[in-house]
Amino acid sequence: KTRTIMADSVTERPTGGFRFDNVSRNDLLKRMGMKQPVATSTGTTIVGIVFKDGVILGADTRATEGPIVADKNCSKIHYMAPNIYCCGAGTAADTENTTLQICSQLELHRLQTGRESRVGTCERLLRQMLFRYQGHISAALVLGGVDVLGPHLYSIYPHGSASAQPYVTMGSGSLAAMGVFEDGYKPDMTKEEGCKLVRDAIAAGIFNDLGSGSNVDVCVITKDGVDYIRPFEVANEKGVRKNDYQFKRGTTAVISKEVIEIVSEEVMDTD
Repeated sequence: KTRTIMADSVTERPTGGFRFDNVSRNDLLKRMGMKQPVATSTGTTIVGIVFKDGVILGADTRATEGPIVADKNCSKIHYMAPNIYCCGAGTAADTENTTLQICSQLELHRLQTGRESRVGTCERLLRQMLFRYQGHISAALVLGGVDVLGPHLYSIYPHGSASAQPYVTMGSGSLAAMGVFEDGYKPDMTKEEGCKLVRDAIAAGIFNDLGSGSNVDVCVITKDGVDYIRPFEVANEKGVRKNDYQFKRGTTAVISKEVIEIVSEEVMDTD
């Protein structure tokens, strides 16, 4: 005789990665006429350029939750490998989880081969993962790094497509940042020129997009190492409050006053 043991939610070992257990339930609720929840709007400005000696990545530090600023100093430039970093725009949890998963795969690959990770390998893994979920993972990425083949810069979209370019921008503030790049980018820029251009592009996103703000982070990647400057510049300095806005007691007249006595009762169950 064969006995089948059914695993339940209590005994089943949790698995890593993304889970879409509620897809069928949500589809049923939609057919029953229930209004679907609206996705929360996000905001970010992330950029990257190729300069003479490597790649420079830049990002703002504001995390939004619709109209709410959830975090003023979040890190949007994620570590992938000692020579590769990745900027993330979209849902913060999706970008964090996606980059962490691919980062662990690159680490295992380095341990197995004993070689430095290549930027093309990282780009391929990210594209395959995002394409597998058909755009349901809200992660728009700017991937940059330097390997044995030289500097590389990619923009990777949530549905899994990618393109290699000398300068890229993504996020809600990407149009303002792209205007700065198209006006000021030139091949074979120095590190100082590249950092200033990246700073200007992120600042354009910060001051022209409500979803971007706070500080400017810059990550310079060359064959000699990584220089992660956080913050590179504080774009939005907090102002000093000049006046006292507290009202004195009695400023607002009390029209009526009523005191309600609260009676607490304790009920005992005799069953």
